[in-house]
Amino acid sequence: MIKIDEKEFHCPVELTLDIINDKSKIFIVYILLGGQKRFKDICEAFPQITQKTVTQKLKELEASHIIERTVFAEVPPRVEYALSPIGRELEKVLGSMHAFGEAYAAKYGCKKEH
Repeated sequence: MIKIDEKEFHCPVELTLDIINDKSKIFIVYILLGGQKRFKDICEAFPQITQKTVTQKLKELEASHIIERTVFAEVPPRVEYALSPIGRELEKVLGSMHAFGEAYAAKYGCKKEH
């Protein structure tokens, strides 16, 4: 049994799924694998996600210690988001998901027309 912030988890997989529990969070982590990004860059990378959703998911990922938010003392203020050291560990998970997606698409996906 794992207990974190009054929540109990039966195994590490359940804990991981609780942290990255939707595709918007996974997309954000994926884009941050390329390095620090500003809010606008994240929104532009995945236009299917609304700005409201991006804002909410960034807050959740920050609360889970997956990303770090840096505010620069400039006018206008500049804010950048990056993966934390523990957030970087998700690169292995997403790499496996990427490889699975490629294999699945190769076997069951549509063939491209030339």
